[in-house]
Amino acid sequence: MVTSDPDTPLAAPVLTAIDGILDLHAFHPKEVPDLVREYLRSCRAAHITEIRIIHGKGKGVLRETVHTLLRREPMVRNFRLANDRSSWGATLVDIYPPDVPLPPRSAPASKAQVLESVPGWYRLLQRIFVKR
Repeated sequence: MVTSDPDTPLAAPVLTAIDGILDLHAFHPKEVPDLVREYLRSCRAAHITEIRIIHGKGKGVLRETVHTLLRREPMVRNFRLANDRSSWGATLVDIYPPDVPLPPRSAPASKAQVLESVPGWYRLLQRIFVKR
């Protein structure tokens, strides 16, 4: 039973182990940038250098938000779309371990440069399904 009594304490946050998999389906889009940054930091501190971020397929808005953030984050070594049953619904991220100093970050790649690095079938799907 839920009560609105101001004297009733709120439930404490639930702590879970970090396993290198972040599913963004349960979060609001405005929460995603801070959540992804914090998760990357927590994984790096826990010596987890291979991370899977599940953003879903949809129209690709959340995926593009995640990829833009990953391009700017200095601890990210590289990232790519998952090449498994999730297809473009997840991104695999490699980050630098905590004992390795982070390299200086250059300017983020332009969208045209990024689109050239993805497979041709992906660019075709983008032109068909994503309205710009």
